[in-house]
Amino acid sequence: MKIGNQEIARILEDIADYLEMQGVAWKPAAYRRAAGGIAGLNQEVAAVYGAGGLKALMGVPGVGEAIALKIEELVKTGRLKYYDKLRKAVPVDLAGLSRVEGLGPKRIYFLYKKLKVKNLKDLERAVRSGKVQGLKGFGEKSGERIAKGLDFAKGSGKRFILGHVMPELEEIERRLRSVKGVKKATLAGSSRRMKETIGDADFLVVASDPEKVMDAFTKMPDVSRVLAKGDTKSMVRLASGLQVDVRVVPDGSYGSALNYFTGSKEHNVALRTMAEKRGWKLNEYGLWRGDKFLAGRTEEELYKAFGMEYVPPEMRENRGEIDLALAGKLPDIIGYGDLKGDLQTQSEWTDGEASIAEMAGAAIRAGLEYMAVTDHTKRLAMTHGLDEKRLAKQGKEIDELNAKYRKQHAKFRILKGTECDILKDGSLDLPDRALAGLDVVGVSVHSHFDLPRREQTERIIKAMKNPNVDILFHPTGRLIGKRPAYDVDMRAVIAEAKRTGTVLEIDALPERADLSDEYVRECVRAGVKMSIDSDAHAAGHFGFLKYGIAQARRGWATRADIINTYPLAKLLKFLGR
Repeated sequence: MKIGNQEIARILEDIADYLEMQGVAWKPAAYRRAAGGIAGLNQEVAAVYGAGGLKALMGVPGVGEAIALKIEELVKTGRLKYYDKLRKAVPVDLAGLSRVEGLGPKRIYFLYKKLKVKNLKDLERAVRSGKVQGLKGFGEKSGERIAKGLDFAKGSGKRFILGHVMPELEEIERRLRSVKGVKKATLAGSSRRMKETIGDADFLVVASDPEKVMDAFTKMPDVSRVLAKGDTKSMVRLASGLQVDVRVVPDGSYGSALNYFTGSKEHNVALRTMAEKRGWKLNEYGLWRGDKFLAGRTEEELYKAFGMEYVPPEMRENRGEIDLALAGKLPDIIGYGDLKGDLQTQSEWTDGEASIAEMAGAAIRAGLEYMAVTDHTKRLAMTHGLDEKRLAKQGKEIDELNAKYRKQHAKFRILKGTECDILKDGSLDLPDRALAGLDVVGVSVHSHFDLPRREQTERIIKAMKNPNVDILFHPTGRLIGKRPAYDVDMRAVIAEAKRTGTVLEIDALPERADLSDEYVRECVRAGVKMSIDSDAHAAGHFGFLKYGIAQARRGWATRADIINTYPLAKLLKFLGR
């Protein structure tokens, strides 16, 4: 069986988890770096290997000779004996158990060894019986936290985080377009609207030979099961569990079909209702007045027939966009190429997987003009957080790198920053004298998520009042499918951001997507500035920025609302640096 990039990356991530269970010191990080490199490739691993063998694989960021040999085995056979051996030794549902907050690889292994917990059902039984709470290192509070995390994981259902599956969907789109006779191929559904999570995925294709499309689609890498195969429609399940459908539609109704299958349902119902009021009919085949075809070859043609501006897919939620489009007053929302910098990145100084120089190189390749290094602070001991002395030492390294860029006449700058922990009482983890010398001060909550609403809100607002604070990172603290947002009055936080000039972050890390699009919309209305940051912990993570931009577009944000669309001089002036 052929195997695709995302499945290879997943296997490498799993291997890292299994090695971490065994207490192996450095190999887990190596496998995670390799997984990130594979996931970030813009071509199939099989094609890379076919063109240059092992040497070409070792050219992938993070891939050394030992891991390249394992990737070679995966490409050739679709299997990896080393991985199978690890899974046999610890037969647990890594994906399911990892969704429970408080369960990392080592705790999953501990629960397996002590209680034979293999999956979520086993975990639920062990928690309810009190066996987990009785284990050394767990106790009542840990048991309660795991129980809450278990309930949340179960309640979130089988949905897929967009950023985790989008690379694979984009690769499927590329493959469909490469099939002989295909004129158009487009990802539709909630994926096209860039929703945070999706339940399945849909593709629409225009082709002269639908049979070739169906054959190519059902034989693609990562297809674990063909659910249905027809003349113009097929359904498959990928190895990840995601169901993907493809439909071949007539060229003449492609725009109508794309609009129909993109949704949202609420947006489509509003368009159909508007058509009915005019005596027209709208469906996936076109816009009609009686038997006369009015529009539907393209989406632009369809909206124009209604006398509307074209509505970007991210805005199609029936939240006022139709009235604005009819009036010609849709906001000029931020574009996917509008960011000039990234204001939250981590390096190997704390929990990142690459050096500052490597991260900067990746940022340059991503087309950015500046990047802030914002490593964690001392309270997060597990990340080797920086104290005042180490922060100053890091600053010297940044100065040396910036001097090097100036000598090379490179238009790139590394900014000195921090992701400073907000302590329980709202004070900060570093003294003001340390913060005052930085270009960018971000603050965030990493502990005491269960504080009462009023206390949590007051804690965050107190931190925002510190004159050195520029940005509140991942403001609600959620991890999609794993941890809910902490209980905080976000309207009070947004109001305080307006008073203090604090920027609120849209964290583009796919499992965060924090702020939500609803809060982005509220910030836009309130005139509160935002940043879009990758929260990159590896060189391959700058690709996450597009998901943050998508979140901003779903919240109707424009370039003026996002501070890292600014050129560097304007940004530093805005921050008062």
